[in-house]
Amino acid sequence: MAIAAGVRKIVLSGVAAAALMGAGWEGWHWWHEGRFIEATDNAYVHSDVSVVSAKVSAYVREVRVAENQEVRAGDVLAVLDDQDFRAKVAEAEASVAAQRAAFGTIDSKLELQRALIDQAAAALSSAEVEQRRAQQDYDRTRSLASESWTSKQKLETAEADLSKAAAGVARARAALQAEKDQIAVLDASRVEAEAHLRQAEAALQTARNDLENTVVRAAVDGVVGNRGVQVGQYARPGVQLMALVPLPDVYVLANFKETQLERMRLGQKVTVTVDAYPGRVLEGQVESLAPASGSQFSLLPPENATGNFTKIVQRVPVRIALPRDNALAGLLRPGLSVEAEVDTRGAENHPHVAGSIFGTAQAAPAIASK
Repeated sequence: MAIAAGVRKIVLSGVAAAALMGAGWEGWHWWHEGRFIEATDNAYVHSDVSVVSAKVSAYVREVRVAENQEVRAGDVLAVLDDQDFRAKVAEAEASVAAQRAAFGTIDSKLELQRALIDQAAAALSSAEVEQRRAQQDYDRTRSLASESWTSKQKLETAEADLSKAAAGVARARAALQAEKDQIAVLDASRVEAEAHLRQAEAALQTARNDLENTVVRAAVDGVVGNRGVQVGQYARPGVQLMALVPLPDVYVLANFKETQLERMRLGQKVTVTVDAYPGRVLEGQVESLAPASGSQFSLLPPENATGNFTKIVQRVPVRIALPRDNALAGLLRPGLSVEAEVDTRGAENHPHVAGSIFGTAQAAPAIASK
């Protein structure tokens, strides 16, 4: 019995010592590392998914991609019926041709009008010469008539010729001015025709753009998902045809409690584990923090100015960047659940200012490839 009691005492002493050492090690670990780790399992893989929709309304003639197919930017995803759009392009081209013809006609009229001005100027010069001749005849005849060397009838005829020549000069001068005024009218018509031509060219470009938009292309590299378009379907602008997920350009969005943000800074190291791939640890870094809590962006933001207020710990989305060449590159899919742990050590070296913590004044540091 004494031996058994001694053994029991030794065992209990060993267990107590082990427990004390374990507690000491846990305390040491918490003090040097654990108290700086902010963790959450309210985190998910995200990606900037591109929603593909048509820019024009038409029936779908072809669908050239399958579900989960990888595509490159510029690849054709679907083709819409373009018969009506080709007709609109032809109509717009005819309108442009007509406006250009009208523009050319006005230019021809301007050239003709300049010739008519020259002709009117020549007629005025001729009328002025005729007036000078009539004036000289009148002066000579009046001189002779004053000395009774010629008849009064000839004097009256010379006077009438002079008046006629003066009227001819006035008429020629008025005709020249009228021809010059016509230039201003034609110039105004030319400006109007030029505006109509630009309008027709703009309409033609719009028609060509619509025709080009009957071919739906990929805006980014990615994988086709949620493909709901079928041949014969009537596509409308803004209605989703499919989605493009840009893999492996993914990131983690972790929703941390507001009480975990005090020491969180941009660029801090983050350890990420994905539920779908247990045992695989990824390293990322804090890229940015949302400008408001998630509740503020909800469909119905909370209204706390009521009598039944209950305080609830809010969560703020934190974007965590992952390197493109991470161990799970190409395997991560948006929506996968992850657990994130942020190492906040060294936060005192980064001031807690709005510009840095919210990512509005500084960009997050680039992630080095591992």
